[in-house]
Amino acid sequence: MKRLVVLLFLGSFVAHYASFAQVTAEDYARADSTAKFGSLVYNAYADVNWIKDKPVFWYSIKTSKGTEYKLVDAENLKITPAFDQEKLCKALNESLKKDYKPFELNLRRLRFIKDGKAIAFEAGNKRLECDLKKYKVDIKGDVQGWGNRHWGETEGEYKSDPVKSPDEKWEAYVREYNVWLKDLKSGTETQLSFDGSAGEFYSGHMDWSPDSKKIAVNKVRPNEKHYIYFVESSPKDQLQPKLEKREYLKPGDALPILKPCLFNVEDLKQIPVNSQPFENQFSLFGIKWWPGSEGFTFEFNQRGHQVYQVAEVDAETGDVRVIINETSKTFIDYSGKHFRHDLDKSKEIIWASERDGWNHLYLIDAATGKVKNQITKGNWLVRGVEHVDDDNRNIIFSAAGMNKGEDPYFIHYYSINFDGTGLKDLTPDKMNHDATFSSDYKYFTDAYSTVDTPPVTVLRKTADGTILKILEEADISDLLAANWRKPEVFVAKARDGKTDIWGNIYYPTNFDPEKTYPIIEYIYAGPQGSFAQKSFRPYNYPFSGLAELGFIIVQMDGMGTSNRSKAFHDVCYKNLKDAGFPDRILWIKAAAETHPFMDTTRVGIFGGSAGGQSSTGAVLFHPEFYDVAVSSCGCHDNRMDKMWWNEQWMGYPIGKEYAECSNVDNAYRLQGDLMLIVGEVDDNVDPASTMQVADALIKAKKDFELVVLPGSNHTLGGDYGEHKRRDFFVKTLYNQLPPKWGK
Repeated sequence: MKRLVVLLFLGSFVAHYASFAQVTAEDYARADSTAKFGSLVYNAYADVNWIKDKPVFWYSIKTSKGTEYKLVDAENLKITPAFDQEKLCKALNESLKKDYKPFELNLRRLRFIKDGKAIAFEAGNKRLECDLKKYKVDIKGDVQGWGNRHWGETEGEYKSDPVKSPDEKWEAYVREYNVWLKDLKSGTETQLSFDGSAGEFYSGHMDWSPDSKKIAVNKVRPNEKHYIYFVESSPKDQLQPKLEKREYLKPGDALPILKPCLFNVEDLKQIPVNSQPFENQFSLFGIKWWPGSEGFTFEFNQRGHQVYQVAEVDAETGDVRVIINETSKTFIDYSGKHFRHDLDKSKEIIWASERDGWNHLYLIDAATGKVKNQITKGNWLVRGVEHVDDDNRNIIFSAAGMNKGEDPYFIHYYSINFDGTGLKDLTPDKMNHDATFSSDYKYFTDAYSTVDTPPVTVLRKTADGTILKILEEADISDLLAANWRKPEVFVAKARDGKTDIWGNIYYPTNFDPEKTYPIIEYIYAGPQGSFAQKSFRPYNYPFSGLAELGFIIVQMDGMGTSNRSKAFHDVCYKNLKDAGFPDRILWIKAAAETHPFMDTTRVGIFGGSAGGQSSTGAVLFHPEFYDVAVSSCGCHDNRMDKMWWNEQWMGYPIGKEYAECSNVDNAYRLQGDLMLIVGEVDDNVDPASTMQVADALIKAKKDFELVVLPGSNHTLGGDYGEHKRRDFFVKTLYNQLPPKWGK
């Protein structure tokens, strides 16, 4: 009987896999061909640039002819060519000895100058200007490079140029770690501080009071810097490898401590400031004087991100009082939802806060610290502030989640008065909007679309959102002729049975509903944002080609990501291994119930960076659902990654939760198939993080694949890594040998 059961099982297994056609080299070629989808859409998103102090803007856009540049007068609603592209191209070729084509011009940093009679731009690594009457191109010099400064490198606080007072009578500077003052009329120099040293010095960045009578400056106790090291094995300029080094603070490292200080220039003395309550700091920054010179404010972000304050220092006494005191039992999203606007005349502050469970705007009385009124309110959130009109006491802002029955991630633009009245939806179409405003905020352009609705770009009046002119309507006829298949939006309930989880389903172009397909999830669950596609984009580099090999691709935003309620976001706190998986698994199962071609017995997942951490976490913590993962450049242990990102979500001091969420500490749990991809010179996520997972897997005697990319930085894998990822999914989810490379 047992033998019969085994034979029946094997027979069904063979029949199951035999029903799938062999993945061929032609399938791989079709996968590569999906890159063309991005070039088969015309008149879509315009690169809009308003000309300062004028109701005029220009934009570049891809048309069936190529790239066209257009000029729009918002008052008379006239659209004209921004310039004669053929004449410009001819002049450009003569000047640079090139062979550019008129509708293939890529003019970087283009701007109109000389009252619109000329343009300045960059091309061919040169800075150029062109007179639009004579069409003569002048070379103004070489393009200035951005340098090789790494994002983690801290600026020097000590060295700085002298800072002149507003009345231009004085100059303040740092010498031998102390603050000095120079009378610019007499040349007399006076030392104002005497307690500076190499171990605790005065910053060279000083702020004069508007009346030139006081100086605010931070005293800095520096920290010991942390570096990551790696070897570039195959440098382009030499045979021997290179040892690389980057400044890179990790969770738990010491930080510099800044102490606000105050100096009275008239009396040539220091006024004591009690900075002790602010010394447990992640950061202290933003010294800003009130226009009347009665005091200055600074912002304090306490280490651990559970206290964030705006404080004021009295210019006469040095007394410090807290104006705004933001607290949270989890974290304050300082990096994603911070907004402050000071109303100097009325001494009020417009402040963003999640104190009621959603990100909203509040009007604060800076004299008392009390909330005068909540400006925005409801079970939706402010996504950004575009403009604050101090005189008319009105705000233009973007928000999401206000409209029932609509994707809660769709961005709309609104205006509202400071007292919370007069709320207007300036972009009522139920789509995702992207606006660009004129410098006087009388007009704005609005490009709106969804994942399956091509974009329309219009010109609107800011006063009420009235459409003044349709600028562009996307043409996707060539895209449809190329067999492109639009994504499908799908919604299912989260783990709480109440909250909607929104995501998309992507199909291969040769989709057959009678077949069954393995499912592959593309994951990025970083708490700093939300990531599922919302606007029209016909080609997604990470997965459009992968679908062509016979996979259904899914992407969604689970709990723990941003841009929903505070409670939705808080799921990530000290628990990055969660990554919304309970919601993601329910979502995929719900999709499969109404899409029987989706096979939940064969589920893969991949991602990079935080998505690399999560994809490996999927097969470690949820092996009952996820069968295979490919993880690129993953921050697999939050103690190994950058401080600002990880301490914000995982907390400080370093607790047991860091180990509980670590893919290194949990590598022994691996049951499915895993491929790790890492660039050897990744200076975003320490590549040692991936190697430590590999080491732990080896010690646990687990089978896995490791792909190290020489010379590569932070990457999903590039073309080589993409091919390896495709092969791995074909082997593990289809139980097939992929076609040989080059065949």
